[in-house]
Amino acid sequence: MSKRLWILAGVVAGGLVGCGADEIVSPGTGGNITINNPPAAPPPVVVPPPAPQLVSAAAGCPTIANDPGLRDDGTITGPTGTYRVCTLPSVLTRSSQLTRIAGLLYALDGRVDVGVDCGPQVAPAGTASTCKANAAATAETLGITLTIDPGVIVFAKTGVSWLAVNRGHRINAVGAVDRPIVFTSRDNVLGLATDDSQGQWGGVVLHGRAPITDCQAGGATPGSVTCERQTEGALDPALFGGATPADNSGSVRFVQIRYSGYVLSGNSELQSLTLGGVGSGTTVDHVDSHNSSDDGFEVFGGRVKLRHFVITGADDDNVDVDTGYQGTIQYLIAVQKTSGAADSMIELDSPGTNATTDETQTPRTNLKLANFTLVHRNAASGNGAAIRMRGRADASLVNGIVTSPMAALRLDGPPILTADAAIQKLGPPVFKSVVLSTTVAPFRAGDGGVTAQQVADTFNVPGNNNNAAFTASLTNVYVNGASETAATATDPKTADAAFDTTTYIGAVKDAADTWYAGWTCNSATANFGTTSTACTSLPSLN
Repeated sequence: MSKRLWILAGVVAGGLVGCGADEIVSPGTGGNITINNPPAAPPPVVVPPPAPQLVSAAAGCPTIANDPGLRDDGTITGPTGTYRVCTLPSVLTRSSQLTRIAGLLYALDGRVDVGVDCGPQVAPAGTASTCKANAAATAETLGITLTIDPGVIVFAKTGVSWLAVNRGHRINAVGAVDRPIVFTSRDNVLGLATDDSQGQWGGVVLHGRAPITDCQAGGATPGSVTCERQTEGALDPALFGGATPADNSGSVRFVQIRYSGYVLSGNSELQSLTLGGVGSGTTVDHVDSHNSSDDGFEVFGGRVKLRHFVITGADDDNVDVDTGYQGTIQYLIAVQKTSGAADSMIELDSPGTNATTDETQTPRTNLKLANFTLVHRNAASGNGAAIRMRGRADASLVNGIVTSPMAALRLDGPPILTADAAIQKLGPPVFKSVVLSTTVAPFRAGDGGVTAQQVADTFNVPGNNNNAAFTASLTNVYVNGASETAATATDPKTADAAFDTTTYIGAVKDAADTWYAGWTCNSATANFGTTSTACTSLPSLN
């Protein structure tokens, strides 16, 4: 570089050193440069979510085949909108269909009968019957069916309203995963129902002709065509029982029954679903019982098979089985509230609960239950245990989970531990792949001198894969966690060929197993996912 260039460079460097941090001298201007930052962007506009679309009442009631038909009782308004109220007649004498119509609710105003009682058996030719066209007819010709379409909502206008499906007739209440049929109360429509509401109407009752015990008539033979019983909670005749094991009362699928159960006196009450002498030809599958003031469901005799049951908030027992029931139940979730008078998760008898009833009656109750999750939460349960078995009943429980703040199992009366072929008594209750997670001793002594050790010995049979000291790891209250997944399962078909084969204990295999979602309702007791709606609100009927 030439001497002249070195001198020029030095001058420039010296000028830069003399500039402060805020002064950058431009050779072109000799002054300061001002940098203007762009103005701050305005805050984003928050668009509120659209208000829920309220239901608008339908213009009128549809026509059904029955005479009289539906009664237009005007409208009813709640937080979800305004609905046309179409009230069913007190007796359906012809097959009728309740269709889903936007802005329309069907109503029960007191007891509603599907048909009149056709008696304990199909009347043969030459015999008069209210369910035959005439005595010469060879079969019942007036048996009717009440069909209820997916998404229909039926509510009770009064606290003593209930639906009775009588012997010889059928119900076809088949909903869908995304459109369950809902039976509920007037308060639920008005938006007054809460997580503690219960006992706001009667419930749904199916009467069948399958065998039962505890006959109403003196001298009648249990299990025979002469053995009938009156439905608990019913003032007028509402009989069930007969000698047809495969009797068909119809289908109940993807159905919710909310806030039901009322007590008339003492031990006489209705619950959400009552099955009296219901035969194996009947389908009961995917039923959600929420906040019954009595049992989640009760089965009086019969042979009906039950599948996919969800029970939340029952205020007495969740499952009550007696009077000679012989059937299967698979996939059962039952969760108690943390408050209230809730009793056992299962109460099992062979005859009725009357201590003076003859326990030698046949048919003998034989409950077969597989893949169940029972979440017991009431440390003050009147039965003193999550599961109470008595009355010489037989039982086979497979692939089950029981969590409880009190004893899990109680057996009453020494005869429940022994076999007696003369009265169809098979032996002590059988447990396979059942785990108990309790905060106290898991076994309780029963009435009649059964010791806690005898109860323990009945449960802890070597090779049956049971665990009475299990630590539950359930997620979302009822879904299997790591501990449940690690437990050894038993093929339920070892108990009854009607069961599905499963490779896990409990009702819900894992988070990917969502058979309960969509057709159930959510509450503080248990949440069944975003596809299920709140129990305190009506599903959309737009």
